[in-house]
Amino acid sequence: MLELDPVILSRIQFAFTITFHVIFPSFTIGLAAWLTTLEGLSMATGRPVYRRLFDFWLKIFVVAFVMGVVSGIVMAFQFGTNWSELAARTGPIQGPLLAYESFTAFLLEATFFGVMLFGRHRVPPWFYFVSCLMVAFGTSLSTFWILANNSWMQVPVGYALEGQQFVPTSWSAILTNEVLWVRFPHMLLAAYLTTAFCVAAVGAWYALRRLYAEESRVMLRMGLGLAALLIPFQLVIGHLNGEYVEKHQPSKFTAIEGRWETEQPARLLLLAWPDEAAERNSFEIGVPVLGSFFDSLTFDSKEPGIRTVAADERPPFLIPFYGFRAMVGMGLVMLFISWTGSVLVRRRRMDAGKLPPKWFLWATALSFPSGFIAVVAGWFTAEVGRQPWVVFGALRTADAVTPSLGTATALTSLLIYIGLYSIIFPAGTYYIHRTIKRGPGNEIEADESTEVKVHRRALPLGQ
Repeated sequence: MLELDPVILSRIQFAFTITFHVIFPSFTIGLAAWLTTLEGLSMATGRPVYRRLFDFWLKIFVVAFVMGVVSGIVMAFQFGTNWSELAARTGPIQGPLLAYESFTAFLLEATFFGVMLFGRHRVPPWFYFVSCLMVAFGTSLSTFWILANNSWMQVPVGYALEGQQFVPTSWSAILTNEVLWVRFPHMLLAAYLTTAFCVAAVGAWYALRRLYAEESRVMLRMGLGLAALLIPFQLVIGHLNGEYVEKHQPSKFTAIEGRWETEQPARLLLLAWPDEAAERNSFEIGVPVLGSFFDSLTFDSKEPGIRTVAADERPPFLIPFYGFRAMVGMGLVMLFISWTGSVLVRRRRMDAGKLPPKWFLWATALSFPSGFIAVVAGWFTAEVGRQPWVVFGALRTADAVTPSLGTATALTSLLIYIGLYSIIFPAGTYYIHRTIKRGPGNEIEADESTEVKVHRRALPLGQ
């Protein structure tokens, strides 16, 4: 039975808050780039559709951005309330990295975000576009600093221990860590894919309802086209991430693979349920040889089993094992939908004003959460797979929690967070849903007649 001790409760609380938080940056990073693209196309072509889509998605970006900031502040507080030992011991490294994120990336985002919101008619068009570009750059820069911090915790480099405190010996080693430079593009591509599928899904939903013909075609073409282009790169970067895990975090790697015994050649386990007491799987479905192929791109490599890791250094089995499969599964779904959509565009179905097949529109519309699922599953795999370490191989999670934190205090704060998030985040999600439901027809110039507005809203796709 799970004991409700402060360490477990603090881990649950942090997992709860980071799950909500990561949803919004994974959306706004790509959405900022999408808005910049729309503004650039509007300036270059003069087509009103790009301006309408910009104003529509800007409303959604505002809510997602604010929700991300709020949830991010909550996470920062937890370093002091629940994880003071982690903050005290790793502060000389984590403190500057998080400060750089605040004083460079967030400051850049917040400054030009105000111009995006209120400066449309107050600054020249070129400066407004530059402001959009700076917000997009700021979100990416923020991602870099956060991944630099987390990657150091995953594979710590460039430090020395002075007593119990981690102090930096080489910032260049920390910032050029090979692990950072495969994880950062992996997260950036994941964010772009998440936004691409949100955009394409909204376009497909409008197409199914035969509304906003021009807008839905633009969203489908651009969303699916970007996803089709980026998915192959993401697959390559994902494989490189697997290589760093195998090299630097063998305990996480064996949990993801799910094999207890070392095998040569190794099976690829699709489904498994562990019997940890007996150190075997009580149930498993596997494919011979494919484990070796996916791990090392050969058919006869020797792959380690869970038993090669000391019992007190093994992470939980189920979350890394199934989290990884959920992430890859969503990636394959996105690959199928984006490449199918690209084929349909190539055949000029959408360009000619014809409806794509209904099954495809439904599949695309229902793919709206696919990127979010993949991102959350990936973070769960990375973070739970790192256990029992908070700084891998150097500081155990049990030693990083606040020493004076009691069970009652930890449980109370967890319940308060759950209560507040249960009110705030559904409200934000509801607003985004209402905005999408209203559609991109409400930002029309004031001199347009009501008749034109109604015509645009009811115009079937293909007319």
